[in-house]
Amino acid sequence: MFRCMLKTKIHKATVTEANLSYSGSLTVDENLMDLAGLYPYEKIMISNINNGERFETYVIPGERGSGQICLNGAAARKGVKGDKIIIFAFAYVQEDGNEMLLKNYVPKIVILSENNIPV
Repeated sequence: MFRCMLKTKIHKATVTEANLSYSGSLTVDENLMDLAGLYPYEKIMISNINNGERFETYVIPGERGSGQICLNGAAARKGVKGDKIIIFAFAYVQEDGNEMLLKNYVPKIVILSENNIPV
């Protein structure tokens, strides 16, 4: 049996831009993607702490070291610059009858400061 588990969480990212003209996705500083273990075009869920919006999209790499977190396309309607968001990614983990595998499973959690710097 496979279980859907939290793989990665980037907590309290600050939206640096909302770009309605882009075709869609969330742009994330490539350093943050590496730290969180996210890959380009990976499906993510976003929860906006400021307004309660929750939606799915995919991640694309932003300029390395920029701190960029940009809502693009329709996602730009779900938040504004300055909003705090949580970015989630999930993975299917095979249980294989080994309950200890799941009991010891730990997702990667990245907590960000006000300027999208890991703390």
